Amino acid sequence: MAEKSCVKRLQKEYRALCKEPVSHVVARPSPNDILEWRKHYVLEGSEGTPFAGGYYYGKIKFPPEYPYKPPGITMITPNGRFMTQKKICLSMSDFHPESWNPMWSVSSILTGLLSFMMDNSPTTGSVNTTAAEKQRLAKASLAFNCKNPTFRKLFPEYVDKYNKQQQQLVSEHLSPESTKEENLKPEAEKRVKSSVEDGKRVDPLRDTRRNRKQSFPTWMMLLLVSIFGIVMALPLLQL
Repeated sequence: MAEKSCVKRLQKEYRALCKEPVSHVVARPSPNDILEWRKHYVLEGSEGTPFAGGYYYGKIKFPPEYPYKPPGITMITPNGRFMTQKKICLSMSDFHPESWNPMWSVSSILTGLLSFMMDNSPTTGSVNTTAAEKQRLAKASLAFNCKNPTFRKLFPEYVDKYNKQQQQLVSEHLSPESTKEENLKPEAEKRVKSSVEDGKRVDPLRDTRRNRKQSFPTWMMLLLVSIFGIVMALPLLQL
């Protein structure tokens, strides 16, 4: 169990984090025993990096002598930068007690971890992967985290975010499907609809031909009468 000074210090730091949150960093104590003070954290990947859109869950284990001794830091979410479930070597972790500064707090530890994560410098517990692999893991990070019961209990806001993303994906998936079904109507139905619409259309050429047929007998009759009149008048003109 942590010493009283350790618990008091961590409680103070937790209140400070709640009052003034650090950008891209969320930290909460262990749900099992507040005196255990195993910090659980989530780092949000920074825009403009391969980690953008990623949510990286991990733990900080503080020794009973904190803040006079440094904590151990591990990451649980696959990320392409650090090994999972392995201690990460940092100047502010228990890998380097000689460089530890008791003035450092949970917020400064996590801010330093996030900064080092964006770097490519090798260290104990780091891995070397491509930017494409980091981007793939970033997209899958929230779904991975939400399978963890402790994560779901401590960070419900991220679970809600994941559920909303899933609902949006379902909506986007269903919308094109309805359009596709409309396009896949039976051809027979389309032909019937087309023929009905064609029957309603007016054909100007057909109407012109009909008018010609109706007007043909009239002008032809007048022409014949005129020719007949001229022929009958010729004998009279010769007289």
